[in-house]
Amino acid sequence: MKRIKTDLIPNVMEELEAMHPEAACALDHRSNYELLISVVLSAQTTDVSVNKVTPALFEKYPTPYDLAQADPWDVAEIIKTIGLYKNKSVNIVKLAGKLTEDFEGEVPADFDKLVSLPGVGRKTANVIMAEAFGEPAIAVDTHVFRVSNRIGLTDAKDVDNTEEQLKKRLPKKQWIRAHHLLIFHGRKICHARKADCNSCGLNEICLKKGL
Repeated sequence: MKRIKTDLIPNVMEELEAMHPEAACALDHRSNYELLISVVLSAQTTDVSVNKVTPALFEKYPTPYDLAQADPWDVAEIIKTIGLYKNKSVNIVKLAGKLTEDFEGEVPADFDKLVSLPGVGRKTANVIMAEAFGEPAIAVDTHVFRVSNRIGLTDAKDVDNTEEQLKKRLPKKQWIRAHHLLIFHGRKICHARKADCNSCGLNEICLKKGL
């Protein structure tokens, strides 16, 4: 797979912005705690599905201290409509416990501390660093991975290399915005099974249009 020329990258970003000016975090949350739990729950599940279960979840467990004391089976009952709900219920209870024990109930503004939490991987930590703390980061989920490599922004075979290449090719000040734009493009136009190339402003740039 090839990558588009570096001098075309600003054009890609401009076109993505023109197509998706509304691009932003789609997970409903009122605090860093709610954001963190929501991102963990969103793995292999749509944000829409997560937003349907979190109001009841946070009503019953409004703080990490409340969730840390929860029975995972009770949590599972609330979130049972999302994928992997049994494992996720266990993880978020453990996560809340570690937040209360190690970080006084506060979501840490540190990447290494975030990935030490149960259920928190590199993607989730990057989302939190960017959304909660405004730190430049690019979280690579399935949409970002697919779109970046399909367009030709990257030519990586895994999410870690995709993140590395995006960080090298995009100005740091664009990292957070690029994450949102690529996700929205993947959701709305550059679908996994069949991209809607007729609706895409990147036709003259994309290296794999029509796939």
